[in-house]
Amino acid sequence: MSDIIQLLPDHVANQIAAGEVVQRPASVVKELLENAIDASATSIKLLLKDAGKTLIQVIDDGKGMSATDARMCFERHATSKIKKAEDLFNLCTKGFRGEALASIAAIAHVELKTKQEDEDVGTSIKIEGSKVISQDFISTSKGTSIAVKNLFYNIPARRNFLKSDTVETRHIIDEFQRVALAHPTIAFLLHHNNNEVYHLKSSNLRQRIVAVFGTKMNEKLVPIDEKTDIVNIHGFVAKPEFSKRKRGEQFFFVNDRFIKSAYLNHAVISAFDGLLEQGSHPSYFLYLNVPTNTIDINIHPTKTEIKFDNEKALYAMLRATVKHSLGQYNVAPVLDFNRDSNLDTPYHFNTNSIKTSSPKITVDPDFNPFKEVEQKEIRFPYKREQTTQSWESLYTSTSNSDENQEELFSSQQETKTQKTFQIQRKYVMSLIKSGVVLIHQSMAHQRILYEEFLESITVKEANSQQLLFPVKISFSSQEIEMIYTIKSELENAGFSFDEFTKDSVTIKGIPVSVTESKITIILEELLNDMNLEVPDASFSHFDVMAKSFAKTLCIKTGTQLSEKEQESLVNNLFSCKEPSISPFGKATFKTLTLNEIDNLFNS
Repeated sequence: MSDIIQLLPDHVANQIAAGEVVQRPASVVKELLENAIDASATSIKLLLKDAGKTLIQVIDDGKGMSATDARMCFERHATSKIKKAEDLFNLCTKGFRGEALASIAAIAHVELKTKQEDEDVGTSIKIEGSKVISQDFISTSKGTSIAVKNLFYNIPARRNFLKSDTVETRHIIDEFQRVALAHPTIAFLLHHNNNEVYHLKSSNLRQRIVAVFGTKMNEKLVPIDEKTDIVNIHGFVAKPEFSKRKRGEQFFFVNDRFIKSAYLNHAVISAFDGLLEQGSHPSYFLYLNVPTNTIDINIHPTKTEIKFDNEKALYAMLRATVKHSLGQYNVAPVLDFNRDSNLDTPYHFNTNSIKTSSPKITVDPDFNPFKEVEQKEIRFPYKREQTTQSWESLYTSTSNSDENQEELFSSQQETKTQKTFQIQRKYVMSLIKSGVVLIHQSMAHQRILYEEFLESITVKEANSQQLLFPVKISFSSQEIEMIYTIKSELENAGFSFDEFTKDSVTIKGIPVSVTESKITIILEELLNDMNLEVPDASFSHFDVMAKSFAKTLCIKTGTQLSEKEQESLVNNLFSCKEPSISPFGKATFKTLTLNEIDNLFNS
């Protein structure tokens, strides 16, 4: 029997590795930016075309590479970061596997230009699908420039799986923000289709956060700073009143590496216990520095997951630190409103620097607990009549009021029978000939609003109400770009815009069914829904907008409805084209026939 196991060719192995390392253009951006940081760059430029599908170019002023290193860096498992297995538990660099450049070169056209500071000339290498096309000496500046063109050109299926340019650009900006926030001292520049998106100068952490997320972020931040033997924690959390309906502005960095951790996120959320509205999420930018031998980074291809030696201790310290900071900066509520501010424990407690004085005691020498206090009789200028139940009784004598009320009540029962009832402020029960219909008021209202918005956006022009004073709302530059891409759809829905800037948008008109107080909530929810990777179709934006508006503006569970509102809800629901399901596929009502009700008691 012949042997059947054989070694895969290098180009095939590289493409397999690319399936894990390079999932989309944002993956390439992450790897190239991290390589530039490992090269000790002080300024990094990122140039994009067509959301990275046509071009991703990273230019840095780092150490550069020799001619030999420039050729070797595209080989599998070729790296300067580690030399032996023990180095995996003492990592001080972003990369260490040596797979990124080999994987990228296997699925794109790559052009590398690099030069070291003490060299007279640099090196230029062109690679297509793992094959070296040319290698020459060139005149170039110190540092490295690597251009990745036509990503997935030789894997059409992978290219077809990519989302729309809007979605892919958002993923790239997410990766860019994570790297930029982890290294505030490095200057970053981001251009997309020759338009400047970010121009971040070297700064401190607070200035970098404000530069990325807009000037309004400055007033929201509460500083965090704690040093222990196990972990050093610093950064910022946002005040509870600025919490959002989405989880976008939540960042954990461990040793300047962005990570995702549901466990640590729960520690932060628990520190905000009692300070947040239901469904709201706090923003935070937290940086943890731990000994390198207490973590394992090599457990996931994207390196966004880390294994800690002492997760429980980190959880407790992180929760206590955030809670302490919220209390120290008077964010958390206190019970003693007339307290002496000198008695507050400062964040960095130092007994030598704090001097407290004895509390002053004031005594009223004329106080006599046995002195009688004159009590004046309170007289009303008129005699209060008993509250009546109906307007007719105001014109009858008081002696006959009870009889009149009974007659009125009986007449009302004869002329009108209530057909709807609200149950636990969540369901509306309506009587029908065959039994009863139980309607979920929130789901039903979502369906009603969804069809109304979809019709107004796509079929007829929506009515818009002009605001007396235009409303200016602050967003990050990424969110502003997303709003601008759907500006025409929003205008069809009834919004009217006055001005767009890099960090704000001014609204002068809103749909008739929207109140001014809900403008920010609606747009935030819409942006969050737009991030759900919708296919690039003209109708999809309309559908997402209608669903988002319906979800935000619908009647919530716990809302008391009048009898007229209940009847209106029932009538409008059964006037819809698809009354049985909500826009999100959940049932809006259930029917119970008399036979089914009888069986409940006969079983």
